[in-house]
Amino acid sequence: MYVPEGFLFSAISCGIRKRDRLDLGLIYCKTKGIASGVFTKNTVKAAPVIIGKKHIKNLISRAILVNSGIANACTGEEGLSRAEKLIEECAKLLNIQPEELLPASTGVIGEQLPLERILPKLPELVKGLSETKYDLFAQAIMTTDTFPKIVSKKTEEGITLLGIAKGAGMIAPHMATMLAFVLTDATIKKEDLKSLLDKAVEKSFNCITIDGDTSTNDTLYAMASGIKNIERWEEFVQAFMKITKELAYLIVKDGEGASKVIRIIVKGAKTKEEAKRFAKAVAESPLVKTAIYGADPNWGRIFATLGKTEIAFDPSEIELYLNGLPWIKNLEPQNEEKTIKEQLTKREIELVIKLKSGKQSFEMWTCDLTEEYIKINASYRS
Repeated sequence: MYVPEGFLFSAISCGIRKRDRLDLGLIYCKTKGIASGVFTKNTVKAAPVIIGKKHIKNLISRAILVNSGIANACTGEEGLSRAEKLIEECAKLLNIQPEELLPASTGVIGEQLPLERILPKLPELVKGLSETKYDLFAQAIMTTDTFPKIVSKKTEEGITLLGIAKGAGMIAPHMATMLAFVLTDATIKKEDLKSLLDKAVEKSFNCITIDGDTSTNDTLYAMASGIKNIERWEEFVQAFMKITKELAYLIVKDGEGASKVIRIIVKGAKTKEEAKRFAKAVAESPLVKTAIYGADPNWGRIFATLGKTEIAFDPSEIELYLNGLPWIKNLEPQNEEKTIKEQLTKREIELVIKLKSGKQSFEMWTCDLTEEYIKINASYRS
């Protein structure tokens, strides 16, 4: 695993919800780093999102502090006050300004952060900073995730990038529900990092959905320590894009209760927006997702879902392809049902939907919907 120069990591257990697990993580930049961020579009925004949107405007960013277990959302002025207190105390120990620290939280909505359990543990958190604890940090930010999501890249000229994310449920486009952090030791202007981050999000995290729900806490921070100069800009951009796409894929793969990753590709739409609406409708349809879970070749559900968008099209002109095999053409199956059913049992599924309305396309990733999703969310607070 490649770790960018200038960054340290730490993680501890504060007993925020469960006393036997890591739930507070810290990333510290030893240099005067710069950062950019993308946040949830949900009208209801958690306290760390409100504060993070202010702090990200600061010219210098030095640290990221993340807790899991409690989202600190819908907590009013008390929630903001507690978040600010936590930031101030951690900043003091790091000897940085409060506005140089970026916060993030994930967990149950409507509960206050238990500062009486968190604040006494901050010295231990700071003292434990290390170049090698990125994996512990990744574990500390998990909620219903079943595995930590970590991706790293190194360009040919030696620029290093590290991406860490969490997310498994409440995942929908417009900053899919998750926390994600992309770190690099590159020297980059703040405005260039912002432009790159926005572009990367549109091609990764905004192309995934698990259940159509957007969270109150979605946060993605990109931070650069500025230690190495970039000579090959396009190579760096490609590495950055790969980091965000691979993290997005891991989130879908770890969808709550999921057993299959589904790649939906719409081609031949009149506009990019129509292609996106078609793909999103299919990706979020419980009927389509449960059919794929059960390996049921019920293609009529796909057509009905496309029609739900109220976008005009001729059903007889639509073609479906499953894992490269012709499935439906002229409203007729092109392969035996047994063959299609076998394809639907695979862990990775590609569904191509071809229209004849235009030349625009859109790709979205989702997962199947199983009984386990209901079990996880029915007992989320247990």
